[in-house]
Amino acid sequence: MLKKSYPYYLANKPVAANADLEVLDKYSGKRATRVAFADNATVRKAIVAADKAREAMAAFAPDQRRDVLEHCVARFTERQEELALALCIEAGKPIKDARGEVTRLIDTFRIAAGEATRIDGEVLNLEISARTRGYRGLVKRVPIGPCAFITPFNFPLNLVAHKVAPAIAAGCPFVLKPAAKTPVGALIIGEVLAETDLPDGAFSILPCSNDDAGLLVEDERIKLLSFTGGLVGWELKARAGRKKVTLELGGNAACIVDEDPGSDLDHVVERLVFGAYYQSGQSCISVQRIYVHAAIYSKLRKKLMTAVSRLRIGDPKDEKVFIGPMIDEDAARRVESWIATAAKAGATQLVAGARHKHLLPAALLENVPRDSDLYRKEAFGPVACIESFDDYERVLKRINDSDFGLQAGVFTGRLDHALRAWDVLEVGGVIVGDVPSFRVDNMPYGGVKQSGLGREGVRHAIEDMTEPRLLVIRG
Repeated sequence: MLKKSYPYYLANKPVAANADLEVLDKYSGKRATRVAFADNATVRKAIVAADKAREAMAAFAPDQRRDVLEHCVARFTERQEELALALCIEAGKPIKDARGEVTRLIDTFRIAAGEATRIDGEVLNLEISARTRGYRGLVKRVPIGPCAFITPFNFPLNLVAHKVAPAIAAGCPFVLKPAAKTPVGALIIGEVLAETDLPDGAFSILPCSNDDAGLLVEDERIKLLSFTGGLVGWELKARAGRKKVTLELGGNAACIVDEDPGSDLDHVVERLVFGAYYQSGQSCISVQRIYVHAAIYSKLRKKLMTAVSRLRIGDPKDEKVFIGPMIDEDAARRVESWIATAAKAGATQLVAGARHKHLLPAALLENVPRDSDLYRKEAFGPVACIESFDDYERVLKRINDSDFGLQAGVFTGRLDHALRAWDVLEVGGVIVGDVPSFRVDNMPYGGVKQSGLGREGVRHAIEDMTEPRLLVIRG
């Protein structure tokens, strides 16, 4: 079970200032714990502390940064089941999925530990003309300075890890605002970081209001803002001034199943079910649009309907449950209304069920109108749309007809079709032989169009958190 209350972390220290923020068990709706909630003055203190820690963090040697990250790996491994249960309670994530996220948390810190001592530079040959003979150049990467991180509710451990671990590896102090609905995982990470010898002021982890988080966006002492969440990220970018900004803002991911999918249909269906309904579809790369070649459409459709209708919904602590609660009842109502509106406009409900408060059964709809919210926007719920195609080039254009472009999946046994998708699809990543929901924590991850700006993945995040510094020497 969770502790009765959790402190926030200000300049590396736990502060039990209050217990003002109530955190609910997302299945029962009852209070699970309370956490300290930072006010405006506390956020300002955190920014000041991060700014003061800038030099000390830059001077904190790479092997020391690695040791901090390796300590985190060891402690998270020891506390694996505690972290998984906290995630299951505060996010409503089925316990098997929660354990998987804890594994990814550990992986992300382990990757960062390796990268901490591999932040290399380059030697430049400047002798490109008679004027520059005898000159040589060297470039090293230096920490950008204090960073601000804002994370969402759906991956309260690993999305925090993808900001915090690279910052430590790069030598950047940071202030983190975790989602108010799911702050516990981030605070446990803070508890482990507080056991290390990071320089004073290196980190603050502060649940706070969105208004007070605006200080992190606008303060010029913050040199990088990394935001994961909804389209409000573009508004934050407009307010961020001269600081660097990276955004991961979601999508409505598509998946093609070609005439020759390259795998047997049972495997394809298994992966589509995972991609569309894993953690109630509350993932930025959840499968939302499925395009199946007409030659195999009827067969795959039947198999998919059977598999989706068998998904078990209920208490996320139950090992057999696949779909737990959505984050709150408003989110469930929104998806329910999008499904109803699409059906009224002509879509066929192949699989559907009645919502019970914030529990929404898996839904599968056929031929959803392309101007409907369910097709064009990010559903972020347990629902997918399916339709057939008979022209590969045309279906690639259909996928690109979207405001989003995070990742896309392509099941195909044809190399030319795989490469064509990679060439043409306007997305940050193309996953061949699997669903777009696939992610490994060392790969570049991010999108184009409304899906965001910049890339995560530990090494790529470190690049954003450092900047090149040139030295020119005349020999």
